[in-house]
Amino acid sequence: MLTIDAQVHAYERNHPGRPWAAVLHGPAEVTGDQMVAAMDAVGVDGALLVSPFTMYRYDASYAIEVRARHPGRFGLIKPVDPSDPAAAETVADWAATPGTVGIRIMMTRGVSEDPADPGINRVLAAGARHGLPVNILCWGRLEQARALAARNPDTAIVIDHLGLQQPFEPPPPAQPFHDLPDVLKLAGHRNVAIKITGACTLSREAFPYKDIWDPLARIFDAFGIDRCMWGTDWTRAVGLLTYKQGVDAFRGTDRLSESDKSTLMGGALQRVYKWSPKRA
Repeated sequence: MLTIDAQVHAYERNHPGRPWAAVLHGPAEVTGDQMVAAMDAVGVDGALLVSPFTMYRYDASYAIEVRARHPGRFGLIKPVDPSDPAAAETVADWAATPGTVGIRIMMTRGVSEDPADPGINRVLAAGARHGLPVNILCWGRLEQARALAARNPDTAIVIDHLGLQQPFEPPPPAQPFHDLPDVLKLAGHRNVAIKITGACTLSREAFPYKDIWDPLARIFDAFGIDRCMWGTDWTRAVGLLTYKQGVDAFRGTDRLSESDKSTLMGGALQRVYKWSPKRA
């Protein structure tokens, strides 16, 4: 079974040559080499490497370096600033960058809450024009995400992290799936897919996190397994579980058929992003 992680991050230690904008919860560094070693140790074939907004804001240069060092292992996604008048040109330049598979809007980061906002819609339109799925971090703003999907039916939109706010360290929220009904409403838009990333961090139980499966089943039923993509959100999750646990909780579950596991852990991602890893 080809296994592809739908979201990981890599970053260097903070240094003057590429200074951090802020500190992300987690290790002092998770280099591309370290990320590949973690993937190899558990048989993950490839991953979508999302340039970490906390450290690097809109600069994806380190992700580009990692992909060049490990050709075939990573598809690249970078955040785009919807308030930038030149955002459409940024998307066009990014689309021409080797290894690019998508872009991202951080809708929790001071971005307009208006679904008619011209900047957000400009980025979504540019994504469609260049064939790039637009990943949106939109917990707490799911109704806005639904309106944006309706306004941009030709744009492939991917909801980050189940559409739910997720913790950086224990304990998980008291009601981690409180907003699930609003997440399920997004399934009515066929241009919307969803990342099942970081799901284990919402568990209130120890590995193998059995309490996440009933709410996840509702997502699978609403969206269809072919619009759902497993991933770990490594390294945001390091305070709650190991990388191996994030993989094995899905690979070893009896709640999914082998066919559904294959789709969830790689097949759907290949279809949505039109990308497959190639190991050396």
